[in-house]
Amino acid sequence: MTISMYQVAVPSLVRSLNNLVAILEKGAAHAEAKKIDPSVLIASRLYPDMLPLSRQVQIASDIARRGVARLAGAEAPALEDKETTFAELCDRLKNVLAFIESFTPEQIDGSEEKVITLPIGKETMTFAGQAYLLFFILPNVYFHVATAYDILRHCGVELGKLDFLGARK
Repeated sequence: MTISMYQVAVPSLVRSLNNLVAILEKGAAHAEAKKIDPSVLIASRLYPDMLPLSRQVQIASDIARRGVARLAGAEAPALEDKETTFAELCDRLKNVLAFIESFTPEQIDGSEEKVITLPIGKETMTFAGQAYLLFFILPNVYFHVATAYDILRHCGVELGKLDFLGARK
């Protein structure tokens, strides 16, 4: 049995971003229950030289959104990084989810060998589509979702491994 680029990309990214929405909702509920200013959690980071929770969410959504669009040969909508509340971060993710879910298998399947050129600062990285998906998109999204999880867990939000993994389906 073969698995398609669409099957690897879209369901995996949708699951991770939906899990991140649920994690953020738990963060918001924790802040409310403990009378913590939510902006404190949103600005929290694991270490001074790491990005805060808000940027972890923005980057995870950017990589997923742009990645799927590149594989499909489409343009990703521009998003401003201006979210300052849990609700705004969740709305961003829900908009990105709707965008990702709008793609069909026909738009993404067959992109295994498609040349993907990715500007990174002053450099340019070039990937074949499958390598781009497996070694850039998915690991980066998982990293930033896990880091967002870790930031909130470090701040006392009651989260467990199943919050990261999501419900079984």
